[in-house]
Amino acid sequence: MSDERRVVVVTGAGGSGCGRVIAARFASAGALAVVSDINEAGGHDTVSLIAGRGGRAAFCRTDMRKESEVCDLISFAESTFGGVTVLVNNASAPHGGEGIEDWMEAIETDLLGTIYATRWAIEAMRRGGGGAIVNIASISALWHGRNTPGGFPGYDVAKVGTIRLTTRLGSLADTDNIRVNCLAPGWIATDEVRLYWETLTPPERIECGAPSRLLSVDQISDAVVRLAADRSLMGRVLVWWSEDEEPRLIKWGDRGYCEFEPL
Repeated sequence: MSDERRVVVVTGAGGSGCGRVIAARFASAGALAVVSDINEAGGHDTVSLIAGRGGRAAFCRTDMRKESEVCDLISFAESTFGGVTVLVNNASAPHGGEGIEDWMEAIETDLLGTIYATRWAIEAMRRGGGGAIVNIASISALWHGRNTPGGFPGYDVAKVGTIRLTTRLGSLADTDNIRVNCLAPGWIATDEVRLYWETLTPPERIECGAPSRLLSVDQISDAVVRLAADRSLMGRVLVWWSEDEEPRLIKWGDRGYCEFEPL
C-alpha cells in the first residue's frame, strides 16, 4: 500500500520523544497519522506540528492501561481515516521504583497496552486486508542480570514480554498478511536521557553502564519506518545498541543464551 493511503496509529506520540518524531516521519511521507497519548496538550501539539508541515493527523486521547480506550482508539482511526494500516506501539509509562509494588504502571502501559492495541489493530487490519505492527522494546530486555547499577525492573519485564509477543505473532504474516516486528534500541537522545547523559564524564559512563554515544530520535524513526515497510520481515527483533552505527536483526530461532558456566 502506498504511503498516501497508509493510516498510521502511533501511541505515546504526545511527548517530546520518539513517538512525535515517528508520527511526523510517517506523515511527511504522505501517511495519515493518528496521534495517541494520555497527554492531551502534547497530542494536539504533535497534530499541529504535522499540519504545519503539510501533513494530516488527528488526536485521540488514550490511556493504554484501559482496554476499552485502546479499542476506541482503533475505532477512531477507522472512522476518521478509514482503517488502520500501521500500528506503532511506542507508549511507555514512567519507569517506577525498584520495589515489585512499583512495577505495575510500566507493565500495564508498556506490555498490556501493547497487547490491547495489537489485538484490536489485528481485527482492523483483517478488515482492511493486512498491515504492519511495530513494537518498541529495549536492549534492557536482553540483559541476563546487570554488572552495573541501574535499570527499571517493571520496564524491563514489560519489554521482555513485548519481544516475546512479537516473535509469537510472526505467523500472522502468512495467515492474515499482518507483519509484526520489534525494535529494541539502546539509549536514545530524548531530552531527559540526553540531559542526564551529558552530566556524566566518560569514566562515569563506563562505571554506570551508560553508552559512549546516544541514538538520535531520527535514527529510531527511520528504523521504525523500515520495519513497517519491509515485507521480508515478520516476527523479527531489530536490535540497535547505542554504540553501533547500524541496527542488527536477532536470528530467527536464536536460543538467546549462548555462553554458559558450570554449576
